[in-house]
Formats: sequence, structure tokens, C-alpha cells
Amino acid sequence: MERLESAVARGKEAAGHAPDPRLPRIDNPADRRRAFEGLRNRTPMPEMEARARAAQARGEASLAAERERQAKALRQALGLEPAEEQALAKAAPAVAAKGWVPVLFVSSSMPIATLRAYAAQLEKVRGVMAFRGVPGGLRKMGPMAKLTAQILRLDPGCEGPNCVMRDVQLIIDPIVFRQHGIAQVPALGLIPGDPTQAYCERDDDSPRAAHVVFGDSALSGMVEEYAHLGGKEEVSHAQALLVAR
Repeated sequence: MERLESAVARGKEAAGHAPDPRLPRIDNPADRRRAFEGLRNRTPMPEMEARARAAQARGEASLAAERERQAKALRQALGLEPAEEQALAKAAPAVAAKGWVPVLFVSSSMPIATLRAYAAQLEKVRGVMAFRGVPGGLRKMGPMAKLTAQILRLDPGCEGPNCVMRDVQLIIDPIVFRQHGIAQVPALGLIPGDPTQAYCERDDDSPRAAHVVFGDSALSGMVEEYAHLGGKEEVSHAQALLVAR
């Protein structure tokens, strides 16, 4: 017991002489100013800064790649994007740079059956289906991806990435709606050039249709009405494709 009491007493004595682990509080404004000036005037280390910037760039690139990987997986799961070997085996031909492309203005509020019927007709004339915006806003692409799959799948009951899709391009383009004054849908316009160019790369002076046909009718009827408005030359190719099939 005496040895134990002696050891405890020595421990207390040693603890009384141990340095306080807490940082001292600086109450003097001049001392605080000198401390911050010392931090600001620290010796620069270019190598360390370069490594930090490189690590940040690698992190951002990795995050972007992961986001694209997840988006691609979502598109393939919904059947909007085939596997790589399928894409190579069946590459869709590009829209002709010259001539007029049928663009059907539609809305996600239209019945799916109507949108599917228009997609089948647009496929015959290499037409494009245009939406003003995305259901739920641009931050939520899932609903638009699901809607696209519902419209383009040949078999509406098919699920997964191996579903056969119609060869029709869908675009989201508020500028083309504003250019043509589209206040109601469906509507048809024959636009010269490539209407699938990203709207962020175009302006209000980009090519537009000379006429717009409104009305919930078959594509053939809208094309015929377009010709009556003075657009016979524009619709001649589309009419020939409709008759041929």
C-alpha cells in the first residue's frame, strides 16, 4: 500500500508539471494580426499547389465520367440506347444537310397512343418530333427518358435495352417553338437544313419553316395542307415517301 500511495503521489506531482495541451488564447490584437500575417506570408510551394490542382482536375473528370456512365446505363435500361455492338451494326443515317425536314411539334401531355402513331408516320419520312421542354424540368431527365421509350418502342410491352426502337429523332427545343409561334400542338413545319442541331448552338435567326399547319390529324393530311399553303416543293419528298410505303 505504501508503494502504491507513493506511485500515485508521484503521478500527481508529474501531472502538475505537464504542459497544458490547449493552445494559448491570444487576446492581444497585435499578436493576432501578426499570426494572420504569418499565414498570408507563408512560403509558396508550387509543386504542392500543382499537385492539388491536378488532383482536383482528376476528381472532376472522374465525377463527370461516372455521371455519364450512369446516364448511359439508364438509357440502355430503358431501351433508348443499344449496346455498343448493336450501335455499330445499325448506325442511323444522318439528317440531310439540304432539303426540308418534317418537324412535328408535340407535347408530353398528348396521349401516348397519339404520340406513338405520329412516330410511326414520321419514321416513313425521316421526320423529327419536337418537344418544348422536359416533363418535370431539365434537372429531371428520367421522366423524359421513360416517355421517349414509350413513344419509340416498336413493341409497347417490351422492356430493357434490347427492344426494337423506331428510327425517329426526338428533340427538346424551346427556341424552335418560339421561332414558329407554336401555341398549340400538334403542329407541322418543314424546316430546311438540320433541325436536330442543339438549340444552345443556334439563335433566333436560324432557318425556319415557311408555313405551319395546326390540327390533330394524320401526318399525311398535315403534309397535304402544307402543300396547299404554298409549300409544294418542301413537302414533295415527304409525300413521295408516304406514297411509296
